[in-house]
Amino acid sequence: MNRNTMLNNLLKTSRRAMITSRALAKESISNKTSVDYCANIVKQHDYENFLATLLMTNSIRSPAFVIRAFNVEIARIQDRTSDVQTAAFRLQFWHDAVKDMFKAEQTLQNIPANPIAQELFKVSCCCGIQKRHLEKLISSRSHILKSKHFQSLEDIEKYAEESVSSIYYLLLSVADIANVHADHAASHLGKAQGIANILRSVYISSMHRMVSLPMDILMKNKISQEDVLRGVNNENIRNVVFEVASRANSHLQKAKSIDVPKTARQIFLPAITVEQYLTKLQKNNFDIFDKSLLQSSPFLPLRLYYNRMLNKF
Repeated sequence: MNRNTMLNNLLKTSRRAMITSRALAKESISNKTSVDYCANIVKQHDYENFLATLLMTNSIRSPAFVIRAFNVEIARIQDRTSDVQTAAFRLQFWHDAVKDMFKAEQTLQNIPANPIAQELFKVSCCCGIQKRHLEKLISSRSHILKSKHFQSLEDIEKYAEESVSSIYYLLLSVADIANVHADHAASHLGKAQGIANILRSVYISSMHRMVSLPMDILMKNKISQEDVLRGVNNENIRNVVFEVASRANSHLQKAKSIDVPKTARQIFLPAITVEQYLTKLQKNNFDIFDKSLLQSSPFLPLRLYYNRMLNKF
């Protein structure tokens, strides 16, 4: 082999290396951009959980943002359209996307060109998350589209288990935590947070002519749906809110009493926000229509950080 041939081969190898390097750099930038997109979605629409997720260790944080962005995306479907059929079609899109993600020998090229869908596929490939938990996040919203209300507090608990506890099960999988005590805590915390979310939504839901408080407890306290829609604040409605909030607090205290692995404690950090809301609700004498309840405490970031440093939730 003469010198010119060697030089040409060397130049070709260099060019291939540069092209490969650029491709890898482009893919890395794309991945970072997609994860940033997921983080921004959570920041805009689920700020308290965004703060808690920021405090997770590096290996868990990015997949956690992807999972929470997926949850935000499907949770917002009902808010973004008043047409039930359109909302159902959008939920079906995500149901099909999740189903496709778990097909054998699936590739990224066959996943919908949606940054959340593509990042979720990557998480499903590397973190061993279970499809059934993702499907429950979707089916729980589909049920709400059809029923529009909760008949009992037990119905709210079931909805909370599917729409919130499922997130914690997924995050435990991301952290490679297979522990029955952690699962038990995740179930209770999810129910506590889900019930608290229902209470927090009462004021906004009433403006959209929706009643999210359980029908049986409303009837027991002689409160009509119209009373809730008109924002009536009396002792009876406060008794309804007290009973629902008490169930949330019961689940919260059970979750906090369970001894879980140290790594799991950072995942359960949102328990701080649930406790803060329930405490504020109690101080306001369970006036669910008090607009101050819609505002987060300015000290929440500090409290989350303090508890993260102590590895407590």
